[in-house]
Amino acid sequence: MRWALVKVCLAVTTMVVVAFAVPLGLVIKEMARDRAISDAERQAAGFGPMLTITTDPKQLAGAVATTPPGDKGRMAVHVPVSERHTAFTVGTSRVSEQMLAKARSASRAVILPVEGGSALMHIVAIGGGKIAVVEVFVPDAEVSNGVVMAWLVLGGVGIGLVIGSVAVADRLGGRMVQPAQRLVRAAGELGEGKLGARVPEEGPKELRLAAVAFNSMADQVVQLLANERELAADLSHRLRTPLTVLRLNAASLGDGPAAEQTRAAVHQLEREVDTIIRTAREAKPQTAAAGPGAGCDAAEVIRERMDFWSALAEDEGRKVRVAGVERPVRIPVARADLVAALDALLGNVFRHTPEGTALAVDVHNGEDAVIVLVSDAGPGIDDPTTAMARGSGSGKEGSTGLGLDIVRRMAEATGGDVRIGRSVLGGTEVRVWIQVGAARVEGRGHRGKVRKRRFALRRA
Repeated sequence: MRWALVKVCLAVTTMVVVAFAVPLGLVIKEMARDRAISDAERQAAGFGPMLTITTDPKQLAGAVATTPPGDKGRMAVHVPVSERHTAFTVGTSRVSEQMLAKARSASRAVILPVEGGSALMHIVAIGGGKIAVVEVFVPDAEVSNGVVMAWLVLGGVGIGLVIGSVAVADRLGGRMVQPAQRLVRAAGELGEGKLGARVPEEGPKELRLAAVAFNSMADQVVQLLANERELAADLSHRLRTPLTVLRLNAASLGDGPAAEQTRAAVHQLEREVDTIIRTAREAKPQTAAAGPGAGCDAAEVIRERMDFWSALAEDEGRKVRVAGVERPVRIPVARADLVAALDALLGNVFRHTPEGTALAVDVHNGEDAVIVLVSDAGPGIDDPTTAMARGSGSGKEGSTGLGLDIVRRMAEATGGDVRIGRSVLGGTEVRVWIQVGAARVEGRGHRGKVRKRRFALRRA
């Protein structure tokens, strides 16, 4: 695709340059010739008044020598025979008698080809109905003066345009091809079993839509595999009941080789079932090495969970507001983790605020971070620091319990954090900072960088 675009731009630009440069070059050549002929005609016409005054050879020779073309040997004056003198020529002539006769028979100035250039023959009427001819020689070098340089400049401009168009086409082609290449690589990784492969939603609109579709498909694949593992674990767990019955029955068989073989087979079967359950429970999708596009659409998840909690809010007379979820907001968090964190935050609002208390969920999507704000109009939290500490499991009365701990772990897994403050509604505001993009840092040892980016996002 990239080279195809470069070839198309090269062909189009070349045709445009040729279409304009060739006619323009011919026009420049013709203009140079017209300029040289016009100069010669002006010199010849300027000598006409001299012929009307005198036809003396000496005076005409002196006048010819004073003109620029006469000084260079490019001018001649042909005077016809008269009563006082015979026909004569003053200056350097390059035409034959036949050419001179042809010029006298013409009614206007003519241009005749001669060796090394052209001769302008200007007609001048003198006394007695006689016709004198002023000859001005125009060499070929004068006709093509400056044409070669103009052609070189025109050719250089044309080559520059072609090179510039190729460079621009290559740059544009690269911007179009790179998202497609990332999509191909991600598809190959997903086919190899790397379930964390995702595609950044960048580039042209069509490729962004393809990236969104690919990421959604990969998320569904991960979810289907997780459901399959859960189903396998559940089905295996259901086998424990009949295995218990078999073990009890085998224990009542008494002694004997057959009884021992039966008990050993039941014991082996029980170990295999336990192994299947542990393997299914412990196996996790390969999302830890997820790329820039891994995770889920936070806007979609928030809309779904708010639809779920809105029914309870309506029963309790609570006003609910949701903002910032109109467009997709991708974050590097598993869908199940985000659902658990949202349910924990919203559950705290419903448990620890009176009925009728308003709540709001706002999403702010920045360049390298996403902020989720869960606010309420309740009494608020007196000591946010202690409340966050209780998330570690202090078990005190009125504690937020493990809910905030779930949220904190989810945010810190992306390099972000969780803060509790006073909301604009008058109650509690839980600010969940989720780091996204290439600037994402892992772990909890980078709070300084996170605070700097948070400050930049707030000012934006």
